[in-house]
Amino acid sequence: MSTIPKTINAYLQQLHAALQGADPALIQDALYDAEEHLRAELAEHPDVDEAAMIARIVTSYGAPEEVADIYRVKEGQVQQALRIPRAPPRASAFGKFFGVLADTRAYTALFYMLLSLGTGIFYFVWTITGLSLSLGLMVLIIGIPFAILFFGSVRALALVEGRLVEVMLDVRMPRRPPYTETGQPIRSRIKTFFTDPRSWSTLIYMLLMLPLGVLYFVLAIVSLSFVFMLMFGPIIKAITGYGIININDVAYAPPLWAEPFSLAAGILLLCAVLHMARSLGRVHGQLAKHMLVMR
Repeated sequence: MSTIPKTINAYLQQLHAALQGADPALIQDALYDAEEHLRAELAEHPDVDEAAMIARIVTSYGAPEEVADIYRVKEGQVQQALRIPRAPPRASAFGKFFGVLADTRAYTALFYMLLSLGTGIFYFVWTITGLSLSLGLMVLIIGIPFAILFFGSVRALALVEGRLVEVMLDVRMPRRPPYTETGQPIRSRIKTFFTDPRSWSTLIYMLLMLPLGVLYFVLAIVSLSFVFMLMFGPIIKAITGYGIININDVAYAPPLWAEPFSLAAGILLLCAVLHMARSLGRVHGQLAKHMLVMR
């Protein structure tokens, strides 16, 4: 067991070390919770020395190793409660292919692809506008405060995006803001703000979300449109005259008697689209985790 820390930062460093190997998102949450609790206790007892207060808190809140063990145990329980229901595993290739129809994650990933166009446009516009104004105002006295405010807003957006990724893509993301060593002098904290690689990787992620959002949206819309037309093309052609493919006022679609076969083909394509959405969701979730979570 390590020695009892004398300062809050030392406590947090020991907690970080004790959580080595855990999910980075869990580490970020644990550090934020611990710092918030320790500083709240210190603020309530300003007459008590920091080292004495830490020693007292260790007996109630727990030593860093004990807190780390609790977080590891609770993480499994919380994840089990929050996890998107998964379809039962299938052994056969047939079951694996069609089992995606009962997998909630595939539908939430598909919805994320549709939503990403709006979020991507917003993130891109916010980032470009903030960067432009920050650089333009840098020659004025309000330049630095504005830039700090802008970087703070981007971190808040990263937290929101993390919640979307966890809820829709089933990838563990932070539920607390990034931990910052608030005990540092103000100049050091400002310097850390701009030199932290996470700040810049978050900005790059926000910019990347525009092309990725457009790509995801187009893939989802085109795929779903084709699935719909394939499933109900003969019926739509018989009623409206509009086919699956329309060239020079000539509509092409299977005849009405082929509707059962067209419906089966549409279901096959729908399964393929859901597999694509689930795979893209996994890849994008790992990208978001790599670029938005503190290491």
